Amino acid sequence: MDLYGWQTSLLVLLATTAIVIPLAWPLAGKPAAGSSLIDRQPLGQAITEAFTHPSYLLLVIGFFVCGFHVAFYAVHLPAFVADKGLDASVGVAALTTVGLANLVGTYIAGQSGRFIEKRRGLSLIYFGRCFVFLGLLFLPITPFTVIAMSAVLGLLWLSTVPLTSSLVATFFGTRWMSMLFGVVFLSHQVGSFTGLWLAGTLYDLTKSYDMMWWISIALGLFAAAVHWPIQERPVSRLAAANAA
Repeated sequence: MDLYGWQTSLLVLLATTAIVIPLAWPLAGKPAAGSSLIDRQPLGQAITEAFTHPSYLLLVIGFFVCGFHVAFYAVHLPAFVADKGLDASVGVAALTTVGLANLVGTYIAGQSGRFIEKRRGLSLIYFGRCFVFLGLLFLPITPFTVIAMSAVLGLLWLSTVPLTSSLVATFFGTRWMSMLFGVVFLSHQVGSFTGLWLAGTLYDLTKSYDMMWWISIALGLFAAAVHWPIQERPVSRLAAANAA
């Protein structure tokens, strides 16, 4: 961006993202015709089943909070850093730390699903985020504090994704998993928009991010509570098919 401006930077992102298309092309594979692995559930039935499944609806609601948190933090952290009188490089370093820690956190979260219930893992992740936001409210805001808190948040960043997506597969199987997880992710994106818009609106009104940190804490507690009662088991249709 310093060299060429934001428009050219977006074009570079477009070009690198387009590389995904040829990389995805060789991917193939599906159960052979007549295989017992084929789930022939029709689309309409899958939608009805999902939207009448309480645990799935709790998952959709909870992922709204994930989007709210990560979009707010990623976009408004540089402004928060500048508002506290720190150099802009601190925001860059903090977001870089988030990205690096995210690699570790996502892997650990994915592996944790083998040892503890995924719903409990999700509750702990959302609960843990609350401490990061409390730290940014009450600790002295220095470059070290911001980067350290960002490292902790990075461990809890997209670590929700492997647990959330695998719960969708646990509930309904893989036949319509892409679509059903897409609905969950739509909730995430609505949360992202809400977090971005609300943060800007509240800052314009109060000239501070303090209220936004408190809202993020409240939503973190809400998401932790929402995931706790999820029933981590297949729907009766899938359980019967597996037993057969």
